[in-house]
Amino acid sequence: MSSPANAEAQVSELELLFSMFPNEILVDDQLALADLRDYIQGKMQSSPTSRLQYTVHLHLEALNVVCTLSCAFPPNYPTVLPEISIRSDALYRSQQMQINTGLYEYLRRSCCGEICILNAIEWIKDHAITYMIKESLADDKRQPANITKNVICTRLWIYSHHIYNKEKRKNILEWAKELSLTGFSMPGKPGVVCVEGAHSACEEYWARIKRLTWKRILIRHREDTTMDITNDEMTSVIQMFRKFTNFEEKIFTVRGNRSNHMDLGQLYQFLNERDCGDIFQLYFGVEGKVS
Repeated sequence: MSSPANAEAQVSELELLFSMFPNEILVDDQLALADLRDYIQGKMQSSPTSRLQYTVHLHLEALNVVCTLSCAFPPNYPTVLPEISIRSDALYRSQQMQINTGLYEYLRRSCCGEICILNAIEWIKDHAITYMIKESLADDKRQPANITKNVICTRLWIYSHHIYNKEKRKNILEWAKELSLTGFSMPGKPGVVCVEGAHSACEEYWARIKRLTWKRILIRHREDTTMDITNDEMTSVIQMFRKFTNFEEKIFTVRGNRSNHMDLGQLYQFLNERDCGDIFQLYFGVEGKVS
């Protein structure tokens, strides 16, 4: 369980990183960050159930490559180490395993009990050259089709204060189909969007969606699954990952004085049928019930 001191350390560290890398950090769940701040200020009596997660994009000038540092923080961080992984197009699978193992061993020896993301960034800058190569994904594609590599499948659960605008609803549908993503959208107040498929396609979808004008929109939860596959297996593996067969706009029974709230019991039933019922509580803070 988190303590106010641990929560304050997590938020202070993130604010320091924002001051140093203002354009390189992406917080995965803004509500989790808001909950931490409320907890620190005494607005919440119990520790938050969601955990802080963010991504740092690092440009390694010596190698002219970009690597991604994904960070997830247990509630009692920095008492325990965070979950950190490094990915880069310039890393083969074996090298990715080696650099992640090296980073973990460094943090275990040097940083347990202390905030450590800045130390991790400095370690990567100093040691990445030992592990990395400059081949890009383009070189990868010229290799035999049965070469094994890491592929990330992603599912994004997006929350919006509301979705009414017809043009936005059209974009939500058309962009998902263009990027070969499956899932659904639920218009109304609140608005819910789920997309799943290849990691790069999901990231492109989110980049487009968040550029539109919203009162409030954020990724409420994300699921990233890394699998070792061959090029020939790509389509079948992504299909196995999917919980939805296509992308559709779901219209449930309308509730509320203004007829702008969808029946959340029907939404919960829809999610349950696709083995996603636990997401309901992440969105709305209560256990779902079938209408």
